[in-house]
Amino acid sequence: MLNPVLTILYQIDPLDVSIGGIQTAILNFIKYAPNDFDIRLVGITARKDCKTSRWHTLTVSGKQIKFFPLFYVEDDNVRRLIPTTFRFFFALLRKDLDSDFLHFHRIEPSLASFSWQGEKTLFIHADIEKQLNGQGESQTFLWRYFPSAYFALERCLLNQFSFILSCNSESLKYFRKTYPLMQDRFQLVKNTVDNEIFYPHLQKEVGCLQVTRRMGLPDGSRFIAFVGRLHPQKDPLLLVRAIAKIEAENIHLLVVGEGELKEEIQSEIRSLGLTKRITLLGGMTPQKVADILRISELLVMTSLYEGLPMVVLEALACGIPIVSTDSGETSSLLTK
Repeated sequence: MLNPVLTILYQIDPLDVSIGGIQTAILNFIKYAPNDFDIRLVGITARKDCKTSRWHTLTVSGKQIKFFPLFYVEDDNVRRLIPTTFRFFFALLRKDLDSDFLHFHRIEPSLASFSWQGEKTLFIHADIEKQLNGQGESQTFLWRYFPSAYFALERCLLNQFSFILSCNSESLKYFRKTYPLMQDRFQLVKNTVDNEIFYPHLQKEVGCLQVTRRMGLPDGSRFIAFVGRLHPQKDPLLLVRAIAKIEAENIHLLVVGEGELKEEIQSEIRSLGLTKRITLLGGMTPQKVADILRISELLVMTSLYEGLPMVVLEALACGIPIVSTDSGETSSLLTK
């Protein structure tokens, strides 16, 4: 008998270093999926040597999968005039992706999937109401310019899904209240951590000293970590300004991530005289992110909104505390 085929659709290249909780959730799923399934991933690529619009056989975390990159994107951590999500949808038109199971991690691409055969599941990774109606810069979620259009799109598309899984309890309440006739389809799903990568440091002081000397910092430096896209939703500029208020000179902020705010953050660091107290490390593999978390005193998250942040779970798995804005499910995980 043939194995059942499970197709995942999201704008990701599994062999590229990409920042984001959705990417992490997908890669964790692939790694730990039962071998009884044939996994296919329809995504994008940041590798110029990867031919688009054709199937490739890849090994991801020891698991062999089929990968179909729809188009090339140089850096998906930086938003463009035409969002990657919309380009992804248009590239899916006229594609035939019939599968036993189909997993969507954004709702927009499912505009192309009405005729596809298979059991469809939608994963919701954020608090939708807060994304659309919350305070903060409108650029964090472009649908905030057109909330009525988003809700109309949502009503049109949700009925094709057998399951809608949300990692955020407020989002789950919203969906069950808004679509009472579909209540049974909405379920809460808990994000997971790869504890083969994220675990506490047995000799944290030694690891901290090694990093301190490698970076040319004074002995006795203590690290705070930020991990995430440099994007208005994550509000990393708030954290940079907070570091300027800390009088302890041995506190050093390590920023892991890429995104459109990078130049503005660099400028703010210079203007506040923080070049010796903040280091931008760029994008990193999960293994290197775990190394940073393990030698840090704590993780700081300054997001305007979240779902259930993967990096919070990863930091807790590494044995370090969290300081966070009240966003997403984070408050339900932490004690005050």
